[in-house]
Amino acid sequence: MPITSPHNDKLKTLRKLRQRRRERDRLGQFVAEGEDLLAAADAAGWAPVERFAVSGSGLPGTEVDPAALQSVTELASGTRTLAIYNERWEAAPFGDLTVYLHGVSDPGNVGTVLRSAAAFGASCVALGPGSADPFGPKAVRASMGAVFTVPVAHATPKVLPGTTIALDARAQRPLSAVAADLVPQAEISVLIGAEREGLPEDVVAAADHVARIPIATESLNAAIAASVALYELSRRISAA
Repeated sequence: MPITSPHNDKLKTLRKLRQRRRERDRLGQFVAEGEDLLAAADAAGWAPVERFAVSGSGLPGTEVDPAALQSVTELASGTRTLAIYNERWEAAPFGDLTVYLHGVSDPGNVGTVLRSAAAFGASCVALGPGSADPFGPKAVRASMGAVFTVPVAHATPKVLPGTTIALDARAQRPLSAVAADLVPQAEISVLIGAEREGLPEDVVAAADHVARIPIATESLNAAIAASVALYELSRRISAA
């Protein structure tokens, strides 16, 4: 029998996971919704804890009455399917190209960075203090499925792999020049701060290199800055 009540215990758990980071942290689980995201999870080999689908859709999962399923979705147009997954966290950041986010509190930015990390072949996205939950619903949606393919880790600048490059609008050298000097380099970590505050002074001071992205305005959105940096660094690495 399909679930018909929005007060069903399974739907209550879905709501808590969607709305509360504390609940996601406690259970180590998160929600992804929509056929495209679930297809991305399937393609990446992520088995759901449980999958739900609107009654009569023919999609796999526990059937739920349309009105009851609508009570747990964040999509304005509704959704036909969603699923619960176990979070996956790496013990530490690793690889040739790591993106470190410090104080990037907007979940849409975090999700977009994950998407760019997948596009440009980054090995890991490391989340520092004050950064949004990559498994929150807005971040998962903004990642367009990259949350299932890009490893994530909690980190501080001290544990980042390889040579560290802090992005700072006040830096003298452009990122392209710094990158040209470094490649080929076994491992590189690029550090991104919040749009207005940027990286803390002590984080910038401790970095191996400080670089800027030359622009005509005062600042870039954190996700755009990360995307530009990833493009520049991945292009240099590929050329080398």
